[in-house]
Amino acid sequence: MTTVHKFKLKKEDTVQIIAGKDKGKRGRILKILRDKDRVVVEGANMVKKAQKRRNQQDRGGIAEIEAAVHSSNVMILCKKCGPTRIGYKPGTVDSKTGRAVKTRVCRKCGEAL
Repeated sequence: MTTVHKFKLKKEDTVQIIAGKDKGKRGRILKILRDKDRVVVEGANMVKKAQKRRNQQDRGGIAEIEAAVHSSNVMILCKKCGPTRIGYKPGTVDSKTGRAVKTRVCRKCGEAL
């Protein structure tokens, strides 16, 4: 049985790859695969995939697509400091529910992410 992990990363976050063949590359998160603990980063970990022709206009052949990278091999980018870890601070109180909303912050400088 696989366990589904909670991610501090979100779709559309800008991240940097910190390990592997694409170390140092930066890109946006396109997809999060929670069950496999992986993320798909735009322009990173490119693999060739043979694709079948689906209809008359569609071109079959070999396409280059982004493959998933393990979530431990990426770090979120802070605008000031670069790659950093994510911390949380209590933010504003939601007027509808009355609950405090957590905001994600940079662990190095404390700026909101």
